[in-house]
Amino acid sequence: MDIRQLRYFVAVAEDLNFSRAARRLNMSQPPLSQQVKAMEDELGTALLERTRRSVRLTEPGRLFLAQARSILAQLDDAGDEVRRAARGEAGEIRIAFTGSVPMFEPFPRFIQTFRERFPAVRVEMGHLSTGAQIQALADRRIDVGFLRPSHQFAAGADIAVRAIWEDRLMAVLPASHRLARKRGGVRMAELADEPFVLFPRGVGCGLTDHVAGLASQAGFAPRVVQEAREGVTILALVAAGTGISILPDTYRNASVPGIAYQPITGAASQSRLLLAWRAGERTPLLDRFLAMARDWPGFATVARKAPARARKPVAA
Repeated sequence: MDIRQLRYFVAVAEDLNFSRAARRLNMSQPPLSQQVKAMEDELGTALLERTRRSVRLTEPGRLFLAQARSILAQLDDAGDEVRRAARGEAGEIRIAFTGSVPMFEPFPRFIQTFRERFPAVRVEMGHLSTGAQIQALADRRIDVGFLRPSHQFAAGADIAVRAIWEDRLMAVLPASHRLARKRGGVRMAELADEPFVLFPRGVGCGLTDHVAGLASQAGFAPRVVQEAREGVTILALVAAGTGISILPDTYRNASVPGIAYQPITGAASQSRLLLAWRAGERTPLLDRFLAMARDWPGFATVARKAPARARKPVAA
């Protein structure tokens, strides 16, 4: 028994007339009758009662018709799924992002719109540090990553990247801090004696490496009194007076009270957000995702230059 025979049987069962079913199938009646009879012989039971004037379904025929329709519908669905996948409209895409990315306003709108445009795509998302994303890409555990590396980061030959955002690193201070209302930003050297609250360096956080590099250029090593894996936790610790921190300007969107933000002066204080994927390994679905990211208004604008923020300190 094959799919062609199932289609033949369904046509006859729906029309209850071999001549009409043959015309519908664009074939002659004798081969159609032969194929249906061959299927009945294989099943060992009659599916149709034939007389000179009529064709009727037997009880086994009625049961078989329901199963045949279900099988053909599943086959059609599978074919549609394959065709959608070939067009990049179905399948699964695994996305990772660093902690600051959800606070980057265009990101959630981009993901939501992607889901709406491609409802047949399964979108799997997870939070990973920059270092963990690079490894996950290499291990093929994710397909694309939104990462924030140190300013010295250079992608290897196996990783392709595209800059989609550039914002400024900010000194995150308790609102009562002596530098909280200073005009013109602060220099890294002014923070040399401060206690720092930072992400753990061992989790592959490019931001911590970036801060350490800026401190080294200013002639000191940060005195870390507390580490936290979540940016919002760092903000809460700063507000509680545990220490100060340095975070991307994006974290101002968290709106944690009791905090002031001061821009870090110096060209190296710009922090990049990158979109990364495996170089030379593209699928129709990934191509759809990257093309949409390339043309996404929020990304396209800020990829060239982030909009300038007011230079005066802002207290949360």
